[in-house]
Amino acid sequence: MTLTTKFLSASAAALALTAGMAAAEPALIYDLGGKFDKSFNEAAFVGASRWAAETGGEFKDIELTSEAQREQALRRFAEQGFSPVITTGFSFSTPIANIAADYPETKFVTIDGWVDPEANPNVLSVGFSEHEGSYLVGMIAGLASETGTVSFVGGMDIPLIRKFACGYAQGAKAVNEDITVISNMVGTDPTAWTDSVKGSELASAQISQGSDVIFAAAGASGLGSLQTAADQGVYSIGVDSNQNYLHPGSVLTSMLKRVDNAVYDAMVAGDDLETGAVVKDLSNRGVGFALDGFNEQLIPFTTLSEVYAAAAEIESGELSVHDYTSDDSCPALNF
Repeated sequence: MTLTTKFLSASAAALALTAGMAAAEPALIYDLGGKFDKSFNEAAFVGASRWAAETGGEFKDIELTSEAQREQALRRFAEQGFSPVITTGFSFSTPIANIAADYPETKFVTIDGWVDPEANPNVLSVGFSEHEGSYLVGMIAGLASETGTVSFVGGMDIPLIRKFACGYAQGAKAVNEDITVISNMVGTDPTAWTDSVKGSELASAQISQGSDVIFAAAGASGLGSLQTAADQGVYSIGVDSNQNYLHPGSVLTSMLKRVDNAVYDAMVAGDDLETGAVVKDLSNRGVGFALDGFNEQLIPFTTLSEVYAAAAEIESGELSVHDYTSDDSCPALNF
């Protein structure tokens, strides 16, 4: 069997999902921002594609264009016998909680979301320790900065994205206690993930304030930040997927969030998927930073040694990185 993943437009989704499909094939629903956002959603697609290539299996996927489609897509996939039904993005938490009990034989996965495992025993919630990976790239930024100012561009202003920002600031200040960290968010609603113009404008404003390293955790909006950093001759840091290749010599590194592995593992497990809740962190390589041929000349060995030592301390528990989602304060930033 060959990989036959299909792009389903909003207008064709209903027809395709009601056409019928063999039971127990996995399905993947992307968050707003698109399958090929070069970040979070695309990481999910990469993981699903790896599963298909290795097993010869097939999966169905769909890109949403509005919030209203979330529950509709979940129900249609479940009614057609797909399992597990995997979703990306915290905004799927409530729709899954609303419908999971109606389809007890279907396994659901929410990546970045949270669904009460006692009330919904057929749901797996996958979380990540983004603050840990962000701390490491913050260290890299702090050691690379020549101006003493670095910055962060977030997408939607939610606790999850503040978690990135706080870890990043803590890492930067760990290597330079006097460093200035600027932080801005693209917006407060889901369009904040798809506004590359605003991402560019924020990056430009931060550069005018002296920032020479910009960490963008903003989905497709962050692509505008990376482009502006490259155009204006400063470093950027990518997120979720390895974005080093986008602007060689300008992208200092990328904070990896292994959504691809989470999707791959869920598809491998299939109907044997263990539900509940799991957290992907440094200890199980759920987060980290990218080092490859595009950026290995940008990061000195001394920096890598310091960062790897910090990673080991985080894994052992010797070093604690503040988690904004557990305590809504940010010692390294004035949120």
